[in-house]
Amino acid sequence: MKSQLRKILPNKIINQITNMRFRMKSILSRYMAKNRFTSALYYFIFDFQYHREQQATLAGKNTYQANEGVFEKSSALLRRNTHRLEKGLIMVPRKPIFAESYIIETVNCLSQCLHLNTIEPAELKWAQDVLEKYFKSVDHCSVIKQANELFEKLPLVDSQSSIQSIPYLYSERIISNIDSKALHQLFKQRRSTRWFDNKPVDIQVIKQAVEMASQAPSACNRQPFQFYTITDAKKASKIAAIPMGTKGFAENIQALLVIVGDLSAYPKERDRHVIYIDGGLVAMQLMLAFESLGLSTCPINWPDIELYEKQMDKALSLEKHQRPIMLMAVGYGEKDGGIPFSQKKSAEQLIKEIS
Repeated sequence: MKSQLRKILPNKIINQITNMRFRMKSILSRYMAKNRFTSALYYFIFDFQYHREQQATLAGKNTYQANEGVFEKSSALLRRNTHRLEKGLIMVPRKPIFAESYIIETVNCLSQCLHLNTIEPAELKWAQDVLEKYFKSVDHCSVIKQANELFEKLPLVDSQSSIQSIPYLYSERIISNIDSKALHQLFKQRRSTRWFDNKPVDIQVIKQAVEMASQAPSACNRQPFQFYTITDAKKASKIAAIPMGTKGFAENIQALLVIVGDLSAYPKERDRHVIYIDGGLVAMQLMLAFESLGLSTCPINWPDIELYEKQMDKALSLEKHQRPIMLMAVGYGEKDGGIPFSQKKSAEQLIKEIS
């Protein structure tokens, strides 16, 4: 719009129009923010920043329903319901009967996944093991009895592992030898690094870091994200230049990860922001994983601006239900490269005690 106006109007008039429009929107926003209806009307008429999120959320919901929560290599429905069963199994006191509302759905979903023959075997084993534990642990009302009969007829996958993928005791969890001092040092060691050696990053090292980071928690263990990975330095620099905030150092990035959220993991709009929470949790663990492997990183904010969204959609061939969460530059830190001091807020500033 601006570029077209500049062809026919002088800059002074264009600036006056822009300023007038800004003042009008500012006045309207103050009045229209007073209730939800007028707020929605404001964004519908005057500001389109939420339109992509609305479309992506709806596209995700439709994709989920069209696929019944089952996709090529994973099932969001199976993962969610298996996790719900696990939470029921660890409840104290455990209810003698629970999950009646979704147990048949879970068994049917497992059946569908088994017949697809493309779902990750570890995911299938987890669901199978938890269901076996569930049916041995609860009283059998008519619904649970029916679900158990369906389950016993399934062609379950064979596994070489004798370890069951079921809930276990807190005392049985894996214990690391890292103390709080060493962990704090790792946190301080990890800095946002913007200058890298001209050294390629091996995809196998990235896979190792992602494997470590995948232990991050996510809502109902759905892990609604993927890491679009670019190890070609020239292409990494080009994509890293799309968002704002990389000017001046995008050209020396050796590898780039774009963390992309998948809204097709959810059947309801209430979960539309979970991709950002889960994506943020895994991103932090990923940066620490890279640091432990001798690589440095820089998280790059993703601006919710339509122009850049379109550019990233094209660069990564994203679906309507996929949304960039953030980018991450990866490489071997340049020894003489500068790092901002970045003073952090104190615990006293960050903690708000509630009595």
